[in-house]
Amino acid sequence: MKILAIDGNSIINRAFYGIKLLTTKSGLYTNGVYGFMSILNRLLEAEDPDGVVVAFDLHAPTFRHKEYAEYKAGRKGMPDELRSQMPILKKLLTLFGYTCLEMEGFEADDILGTMASLCEKSGNICVIATGDRDSFQLVSDSTKVLLSATKMGRPEITPYTPETIFEKYGVKPIQMIEIKALQGDASDHIPGVPGVGEKTADDLIRKYGDIDYIYDHLDELDIRDSLRIKLAAGKDSAYLSRFLGTINREVPIDNNVENYRIGTRQDVELAKMLSELEFFSMLEKLGLSAVESAPETAEAKAYATVSEFELLAEAKKSHSCDILLSDGDLFVVSNQKVAQTDIDTFATVLSSGDIKKRVYDSKALHKACIDKGIEVSNVQFDTMLAAYLINPSSSEYSLTRLSEEYLIPTPEIDGEQLATAALSSEVMDKLTAVLCETKQDKLLHDIEIPLAKVLAEMEHAGFLVDTDAITRYGNILGERIEQLQTAIYDEVGYEFNLNSPKQLGVALFEKLGLPCKKKTKSGYSTNADVLEELKPLHPAVEHLLEYRTLSKLKSTYCDGLTAVVAADGRIHSTLNQTETRTGRISSSEPNLQNIPVRRPEGRELRRFFKAKDGFVLCDADYSQIELRVLAHIANDKNMINAFLSDTDIHTLTASQVFNMPIPMVTPQMRSSAKAVNFGIVYGIGPFSLGKDIGVSTKEASAYIKGYLATYPEVDAYMHRVVEDAKESGFAETVFGRRRLLPELKNSNGMLRAFGERVARNMPIQGTAADIIKIAMIRVSERLKKELPEATLILQVHDELIVEAPEEKAELACRILTEEMENAVQLKVPLTVDAHFGATWYDAKD
Repeated sequence: MKILAIDGNSIINRAFYGIKLLTTKSGLYTNGVYGFMSILNRLLEAEDPDGVVVAFDLHAPTFRHKEYAEYKAGRKGMPDELRSQMPILKKLLTLFGYTCLEMEGFEADDILGTMASLCEKSGNICVIATGDRDSFQLVSDSTKVLLSATKMGRPEITPYTPETIFEKYGVKPIQMIEIKALQGDASDHIPGVPGVGEKTADDLIRKYGDIDYIYDHLDELDIRDSLRIKLAAGKDSAYLSRFLGTINREVPIDNNVENYRIGTRQDVELAKMLSELEFFSMLEKLGLSAVESAPETAEAKAYATVSEFELLAEAKKSHSCDILLSDGDLFVVSNQKVAQTDIDTFATVLSSGDIKKRVYDSKALHKACIDKGIEVSNVQFDTMLAAYLINPSSSEYSLTRLSEEYLIPTPEIDGEQLATAALSSEVMDKLTAVLCETKQDKLLHDIEIPLAKVLAEMEHAGFLVDTDAITRYGNILGERIEQLQTAIYDEVGYEFNLNSPKQLGVALFEKLGLPCKKKTKSGYSTNADVLEELKPLHPAVEHLLEYRTLSKLKSTYCDGLTAVVAADGRIHSTLNQTETRTGRISSSEPNLQNIPVRRPEGRELRRFFKAKDGFVLCDADYSQIELRVLAHIANDKNMINAFLSDTDIHTLTASQVFNMPIPMVTPQMRSSAKAVNFGIVYGIGPFSLGKDIGVSTKEASAYIKGYLATYPEVDAYMHRVVEDAKESGFAETVFGRRRLLPELKNSNGMLRAFGERVARNMPIQGTAADIIKIAMIRVSERLKKELPEATLILQVHDELIVEAPEEKAELACRILTEEMENAVQLKVPLTVDAHFGATWYDAKD
């Protein structure tokens, strides 16, 4: 029989600090439990034990504390975020059928030692999993220790046997206690012998075996007199340290090893608990369903399969239906009746404004219908968008995940796809209620659902590109990249892999002798910040920075863009509506929002995005929208008056922060004030601001203080919004979009500070994102009425691009400007800059 004995506190502690903080949507911390279970699963797969015992420490004095009050004194207490996970872990392990053990007066190590002893006496095998090397003393022919550690950010488990202990330390496992007796252990406040370090302790025990021999023959030992004096003076401390470091192997636990076999797994409660913890991948791996297992879940509803024509009549009769699009087929539900059909057959229902529709992923449905010339009308609910609004931090919004999360049973109906369609209806019912509870139903109906249709039309339209010109530009970049590569080789003196951080570090810091600014676990740091600091010191660094920039442009944009051009010559990027936590739209495959524009080489790429023949691109961009939102939310009179008087906000800020009349504000002053203005929105601190604008932290701190004195209501907002978020547990935009912020209650100062920054900037960023979404909807609707030949084709943060007939360019720009400026009424005006041209470059610049 094999027993896997785990040091519960040690493993969950490493898991907690090795994984970023995770919470459920209700704010329950789970990262320690998740990491522990991941490690446990690896151990189970590797060892296949017959029994599992997990030992825990109790928050109470042990026999060691009674002997030595300083034992483990000064250790930092367990953070609340981890402490709250301990009972969760113990319950979870019990539901799996594993044994949890803890004993007052003893530590988890002592329980592990006792388990090892019981196994040895009964002829069984014990495998100890821990992160603590103290357990090495337990290693024997029948006991193996698996040491858990994190290396290079990855968990690693190393096995230790008597042979590996001797190979690494040159002693028997039991002699590890003797080494500790001499060298002590600072982490546990075990004193050891003052003045005796690790190497000396190792040498003494290798040579003389144990401290008994050493002290029995102290005058005869072949050692330095100074060491002999230290050993003599530290005798009592050595014996105390051995006592403290020796694992007790006689803890009064059940001594029948058979009673530690893995018990019956309690699937009902286990599935329910895993669902509450949102460990859905673990549920799937175990083949469990929280929905089917949870006894209090409502009984599954029965659905009837009908013909598509019968359901067509039912939808028209009830003026409502639920739709799920899967692999081009429609699965439609109405009054607990389900049918499989297709878009063409159901076109009259899809386009009917009299029939309310609930949809899973309405953008996908709109795209499928656009291809067939069908316009979907009266979408009232979108499951995926609703789930995103409820929990924007989630990584998945599948029906399976949502049904598990909300304990919704799969309806009774034959056929997997029909059952999924019926389940979709049940999920819609549940999420409708939850969305109303969070007061985000209006946000879904007025912004997200109409926007989904606009995004579908934009993806369908795409953006025309000049592939031949992109290829030629890529070739030009390629030639320049080769020149830079040759120049760097000449300057360094030999050829090497420029894309290898290790080889580059050797070239810069060893061959060229440049000062090392930062080192990582893998060697020298060669990131952009480091190279920017080194740039004035050697021409090779400047060439290297340019090499990296141009290589990125060529590979990601020149080569990358030409690879995704469709047969119609246009790039049809995917516009993601459920990706960001702030509500912003993101772009992928390819990401057209991320085309670099700060350098001329990057801006040049915009020349290759063009309008079709006879058309132009109309580009409109909000001016300082986030600062205007800040003025509105903070209700700062000085900032509001600046925007109302059409005064340049950055110049005004510079004037007041630097106590300088406006005519005397220099471009450098304005640039610094601009950095402060925008930095405040993102919660910038003095150190980061100083680095950005090239001043000392002290000067930057003075700028921030001057800024907050200039705009006192902004200062008040920064404090008020954090306190509101702490009380409610979330940050919120003007339109009611929420982001949960469990970090605000974290005991870790860095995480808490992160939560405070998000609490300050999420209402600003999120509101600006909502405004651009409203503008997109209004621009699209007005274009259809007044300029149907024109099409909204791209959104990049606060910028919209319309492709319009050349002779209607001014009208298109006017529509863009008016609808963007009037998307919402704030306490300050929204202003828009609009231009047009044959290419994106011409329209923008």
